[in-house]
Amino acid sequence: MFSEELKQFGPHGISHKTFSETEAFAYCKHLTERHYENFSVVSWLLPKKLRQPFQVVYAYCRWSDDLSDEHDGSNESRIKSLEYLHWWEQGLDDCFQQDKPVPNHPVYIALRKVLEQFRLPKQPFADLLVAFRRDQVQYRYAVFEDLLDYCRYSANPVGRIVLHLVCETEPTPEQLICSDSICTGLQLANFWQDVSRDIEIGRCYIPRSVAEEFGVDIENIRDSSAFRKMLQYLITDARSRLRNGVPLVNSIPKTVQNNIALFIRGGLAILDAIEKNNYNVLEQRPTVSQWTKFRLLVNTWMSRSKYDW
Repeated sequence: MFSEELKQFGPHGISHKTFSETEAFAYCKHLTERHYENFSVVSWLLPKKLRQPFQVVYAYCRWSDDLSDEHDGSNESRIKSLEYLHWWEQGLDDCFQQDKPVPNHPVYIALRKVLEQFRLPKQPFADLLVAFRRDQVQYRYAVFEDLLDYCRYSANPVGRIVLHLVCETEPTPEQLICSDSICTGLQLANFWQDVSRDIEIGRCYIPRSVAEEFGVDIENIRDSSAFRKMLQYLITDARSRLRNGVPLVNSIPKTVQNNIALFIRGGLAILDAIEKNNYNVLEQRPTVSQWTKFRLLVNTWMSRSKYDW
């Protein structure tokens, strides 16, 4: 439970233990492995030397996300989440300043080492916190452009961090565009998979303008032919964004091409699952079966030709 970890390592944490780098990396590895995701964040397709950095980046994202969700829906608890995020960002600032001691948190102890090794930029890490703070005050999106701007902060920074980890040189503008397209597509796929879950916590990512175009009441969403037609439109859009990012795969080192390809195929599999379920995401959350995950993993591993999807 995150509440227990917050009690240990949060701003008022009771743990005064200073982690060694080995212990900090082990904590990030454990955090990565115990959380359920649609697809493994660090699969065995990833080169061994990159698995630990990926785990550290995931741990940072996981803590950021959990801090933003540490509320019960009340204004008071949302204010508390904002305070937690402010504390977390202060730790990030200190982590990037070599003249300051690393924050006494296992994630930041490990992250400082990764920053030194890969010279990662600070901006993508900070951008993620912009999205998590926005989650505390914004629950609806007027037009699609507003939602895409949210994805710019909530999803795209992760891809940019990954590019800096896997590329031997500074990412090109073309690579950044493709990466953003993939990450936005993955974020949207997760949104449309989790429409029902988001409604339960008072949140809806479906742009109001899109809902109105299809005759769907955004404040009273019910399963209907209009709702399913709208979702079909949204699925087509997300699939297009994932496919538009495919050229990135052939532009990065061969040792990581399979892993990035797997992320794209995983996102497409989520969209296929929604489509296969006839866009009925309100009554049953579409999921990707273990067999499908395994098949995607094997097919990606066995692919020897250029990715020209």
